Amino acid sequence: MTDRRQAVRSPHIVTLVIATATGALAMNIFLPSLPTIARHFSADYAVVQLLVSLYLAATAILQLFIGPASDRFGRRPVMLTCFVIFIVGTIAALYAPTIEILLVCRLLQAFSAAGMVLSRAIVRDTVSATEAASKIAYVVMGMSLVPMIGPVIGGYLDEWYGWQSTFVLTLVFGIVAFGIVYFDLNETNQQPSPSFLAQFRAYPELLRSRRFWAYALTAAFTSGAFFAFLGGGPYVSTEMLDLRPSEYGLYFMLISVGYMAGNFTSGRLSSRIGINRMMLAGNLISTGGMCISIVLFAAGYVHPASLFGPATLVGVGNGVALPNANAGIVSVRPHLAGSASGLGGAMQIGGGAALAVVAGALLSAESGAAPLLWVMMLSSAAAVLATLYGVSIDRREGPLVT
Repeated sequence: MTDRRQAVRSPHIVTLVIATATGALAMNIFLPSLPTIARHFSADYAVVQLLVSLYLAATAILQLFIGPASDRFGRRPVMLTCFVIFIVGTIAALYAPTIEILLVCRLLQAFSAAGMVLSRAIVRDTVSATEAASKIAYVVMGMSLVPMIGPVIGGYLDEWYGWQSTFVLTLVFGIVAFGIVYFDLNETNQQPSPSFLAQFRAYPELLRSRRFWAYALTAAFTSGAFFAFLGGGPYVSTEMLDLRPSEYGLYFMLISVGYMAGNFTSGRLSSRIGINRMMLAGNLISTGGMCISIVLFAAGYVHPASLFGPATLVGVGNGVALPNANAGIVSVRPHLAGSASGLGGAMQIGGGAALAVVAGALLSAESGAAPLLWVMMLSSAAAVLATLYGVSIDRREGPLVT
């Protein structure tokens, strides 16, 4: 296995960063525009919030097919095809006459998930599990520049040119990403599966693995806290904290900086400290951060710092925990790396979509920020429990073979 990995030329890390960042940009750049979009289409915020949760749900479902397809047909052709669909969907979004059509366009944009899913599989094609955790962390650290500055740029674009301008920038980025992937990404899947259906038959093998469940649930609950914030954060910021779209984007940078710091820490320490301890540390940081936020709001400190300061710790915790959880997901059965990445990603994003819906549905002018804060805290606490379950498996069965 090691010799085969060394013989495969890995694409430049910048290529993987840009491929992964495409989906992150489509997810984050228009967040400050959600209230504007609601006014533009005269739609309820709960409906407009589906632009987030429906996108996440579609991303989750698509990953179930993208991963196996890449195991059968190769990483390169699947990623390029998905990026073409993403570009078409983004163009259509610019001319959407109703909120319903815009929601359909978001479904097409969800094909950008290929960048995230296949980058993980490509990394696992070329390095061991412990090395994969570090390399994935560096990929995500570079990618996190996009969600860090995306909402800031999106907020100003919304105020200056309208919400459609955020989709124009997303389109340009997607076209550039397609070109870079086309010219730099070689095929890293040197052992394609004999049939597409064979990869779906691999799902029961993964689902029977308790270790896979430990990593997948850790990833789902870890990211769930962040996705809940994506669903409810804009409402709390604009309706309760009176922030303008550009101000929301600036505060959101704090979370992205925290995420980047966590990724850097993971990249430096994962290979030495180990996957499980890194996941545990990251999720304890996230849980502690949200406990602080709950206490601050309960004490009457209704201020942006009470929301975004502790949420920054959630960003740090996610950055520490997620690269290790994702490395574990694709390392449980290395010969099924694409399928594992797709299935694990579907569980991760699907759980996040559900929590985004819950957070958005529970929030109201009467509820205050409490529902959002509690959903985020409980999700982070559940990730701690999932990690401890993985630790118990390692004690009984031995550590993950890298």
